[in-house]
Amino acid sequence: MKVRWTTRSVRVRLDDLEVAALLGGERLASALNWPGGGWQLVLDPQLVGVSGQGAALTVGLRGEIAHLADPQTEGVSLSGPPRVDVEKDYRPEHL
Repeated sequence: MKVRWTTRSVRVRLDDLEVAALLGGERLASALNWPGGGWQLVLDPQLVGVSGQGAALTVGLRGEIAHLADPQTEGVSLSGPPRVDVEKDYRPEHL
């Protein structure tokens, strides 16, 4: 999972194996920790909406999984705040 934070949004790029894991009901997490703090992003296929607590952001994809799985779509956007764009980033080695 690749994560890009901006002042008003988060962009998440997933490979095909990560999308398959979400379709299988798995939660995905990415974190950056340092002494005394850190950031965490969780994508959860069982929850709905965007919620945050402290330095952790949880993105519920329950209503968006079918759109994300559709080969014709590049990804989904969830209004937050912050807005979260979850996009597919399939590399040739996974196609």
